[in-house]
Amino acid sequence: MSDSLIIIPTYNEKENIEKIIRKVFSLIQPFHVLIIDDGSPDGTAAIVKLLQPEFEGRLFIEERAGKQGLGTAYIYGFNWALQRSYQYIFEMDADFSHNPDDLSRLREACVQGADVAIGSRYVKGVNVVNWPMGRVLMSYFASMYVRFITGIGIQDATAGFKCYRRIVLETIPLEKIRFVGYAFQIEMKFTAIKYGFNVVEVPIIFTDRTEGTSKMSTRIFREAFLGVIQMKVSSWFRDYSRKSVH
Repeated sequence: MSDSLIIIPTYNEKENIEKIIRKVFSLIQPFHVLIIDDGSPDGTAAIVKLLQPEFEGRLFIEERAGKQGLGTAYIYGFNWALQRSYQYIFEMDADFSHNPDDLSRLREACVQGADVAIGSRYVKGVNVVNWPMGRVLMSYFASMYVRFITGIGIQDATAGFKCYRRIVLETIPLEKIRFVGYAFQIEMKFTAIKYGFNVVEVPIIFTDRTEGTSKMSTRIFREAFLGVIQMKVSSWFRDYSRKSVH
C-alpha cells in the first residue's frame, strides 16, 4: 500500500493519459494514481481502464458525467483519498506541464515539515517553457495581484502542482470551498495559510502541453480575478481556529 496518491483530473486527454500514467509508475517512489474523468468524449477513460489490469491496486478511475470543473474534481479526489489511508495527496495535470520527476521533491518537502508543498514557477525567477509571453505575464501578474489582495506571500498563487499532508485536507472544510476554476487553486492555498499550515514553494520548470488543448478560458480567468476579492472579504467573517473545524 502506498502512502501517496496523485489525483489527475482529465477531460479529453487521450494523447497524454497513458504516457503520464506509465511515467508516474516508473518512478522509484511507489505512488498510486486516481484519474477523475469528466465524461471525456475522446475515450480517455477507456484508455485508463485498459491499463488498470497492468497496474492493479495502483491505478484507479472515477468517472463523472460531463465537465464539472477542476475544483470539484479535486474535492471529489480529496474525499476519495481521505476515505483511505493516504498521507500525502497530490494535484497534477495530465499533460506533462507538471514534470512527474518533481513529485518526489514535493513529497520530500512535506516529509521534512511542510504541510503543503507547491511546485512553483516563480519562486526562482520565471521558469516557464513554451508559453507565449502574454500568458506568462498574465500568470505572473495574477500571482502579484493575489499577493496584494490577500496578503499571502506565495509567489505562484495559481500553481496547480501540489502535495498536501493529510491533516490539511482533514482540517479544511472542503464543502465550503467555493471556486471551481483556477480560483480554486488560490482558495486552497489561502485557506491552508489561514488555518496556520506551513505552505512552502519548491522551484520547478513548467513546460506547456505539447499535445491536447488547454482548458483555460476568459470565464475561468474572470472567476479568479473577482473571486480573490470575494474570498478575502469572506475571510473576515470566518473562524480559522483548528478547534472550530467539523
